[in-house]
Amino acid sequence: MSEKTIKPSKLQSWILASRPRTLPAALVPVMVGSALAIYHGIFFPAYSIVALLCSILIQVGTNFTNDLYDYLKGTDTNERKGPLRVLASGLISVKEMKWGIFLVFFTAFILGLYLVYSVGIMILWIGIFSIIAGLAYTAGPFPLAYNGLGDLFVFIFFGIVGTVGTYYLHAQQFTFLAFLISLPVGALITNILIVNNYRDIEEDKTAGKNTLAVLLGKEFSKYEYVFLILVSFFIPFLLHFKYDFNIWIFLPYITLPIAITLVKMIYALTGTQLNKTLELSAKFSALYGLLLSIGIIL
Repeated sequence: MSEKTIKPSKLQSWILASRPRTLPAALVPVMVGSALAIYHGIFFPAYSIVALLCSILIQVGTNFTNDLYDYLKGTDTNERKGPLRVLASGLISVKEMKWGIFLVFFTAFILGLYLVYSVGIMILWIGIFSIIAGLAYTAGPFPLAYNGLGDLFVFIFFGIVGTVGTYYLHAQQFTFLAFLISLPVGALITNILIVNNYRDIEEDKTAGKNTLAVLLGKEFSKYEYVFLILVSFFIPFLLHFKYDFNIWIFLPYITLPIAITLVKMIYALTGTQLNKTLELSAKFSALYGLLLSIGIIL
C-alpha cells in the first residue's frame, strides 16, 4: 500500500507533522557552535543540551505553523508532490494543530529561561525573536515564505543565529569567526528548502505562494543551490589559511562526492523524483556539519 492509503495513528501523525527529516536544521547549528566553544576551551555542556532542545522545539513549531497555514491558504492539497501533510489529509484538526503550535513554542520559551538566567538577557531577545520568526515564516500579515524571503529566513535563523547564538552561550560575546563558521551551516540547510521549493514551484505558483523559486524561476534555484554548496566548501579553506585551523578542518571535503551527486540530481530530476534529492540534501547537511565540528575540535 502507498503512504497515502495507510492512515497513521495520532502519535504517528504528530511525528509526521514534525517533519523529522528537517531536524538536522536544528541539530547542526548547535553542534557547530558548540564545537567552536570546545576549540576555545569555554564549553558548558548543559548550555548546549538546553539550546539543542530549544532549537528542535522551535524547528518543530515552525513546521507545525507551516503545515497549518499552508493548509489554510490552500497551498497543501492531497495532490502535492512532497510528503503527506497532516491537515490536508485530515489526520490532525486545525484546533489540534493550533494547540500543538502553542505548546511547542511555550515549552521552548520555558526551557530557554534557564539559558537567560545562566547567561543573560541577550538570550531572551534571541529566543523571542526566533519564536516570532518561526511563526512569521508562514503566518501573519506578511508571511516570509509567501513573499520570497523563506530562503533568507532559513539562512539567517538556522545558520547564523543558531550557530552564533550557541557560541554566545559559552563565550558571551559575538565574534566574526563564529559568524564565519555559521555560513556553511546556513548554506546547506537553506539548500534543503531550495529543493523543496524547486519541486513545488508549479503548485506554489498556482496557490499564490511566491517563494524565491516562483519569483526568479527554476534556473535561478539551480544556480542558488550550486552557489551555496560552493560557499560551504570555501569556508574550511578560509579557516585553515586565515585562522590557522589545522588540516583536520578539511574533513568536510570528504562529502564532495555527495555534493557532486546532488548537483547532478537537481539538474536531472523533476517532480516527485526530487524527494530523493531533498532527503539526500538533509543528510548531506548533517554529515557536513558533523565533519566540520570534528575538524574544528581536532
